[in-house]
Amino acid sequence: MDETKLIQVRDVMKTDVAIIDGLRTVSEGLDMMRDRGTTVLIVKKRSENDEYGMLLITDIARQVLAEGRAPDRVNVYEIMSKPVVTVDPNMDIRYCARLFVKYNLVRAPVVEAGQIIGMMSPYGLVMEGMTQMA
Repeated sequence: MDETKLIQVRDVMKTDVAIIDGLRTVSEGLDMMRDRGTTVLIVKKRSENDEYGMLLITDIARQVLAEGRAPDRVNVYEIMSKPVVTVDPNMDIRYCARLFVKYNLVRAPVVEAGQIIGMMSPYGLVMEGMTQMA
């Protein structure tokens, strides 16, 4: 019987996650992205019953740059995606990969007990996850 090694999302997720308040401007978000070396920011919940949001560099390109809007006059909440698909840290990476394909995801926050503990990407699934399978 073929025993495939179980690799969970928590084994390959990125743990350094940049979080921003939705009331910040896109300019501030860009500064944070540049400083943190990332192209994605998690947007904080406004309350316990709220959901997390996400701001991708492509959101800024499409909704600010391409439309000629001033990044210092646009708030993050105006262009972020919300709610976002999240993944459980105990999920098998093969199922996570299927989720990414099915919903055409580029990033997914990893949530445990209602808190962001990491970020998952196709890069992490393939480069980190598949190398651990070998």
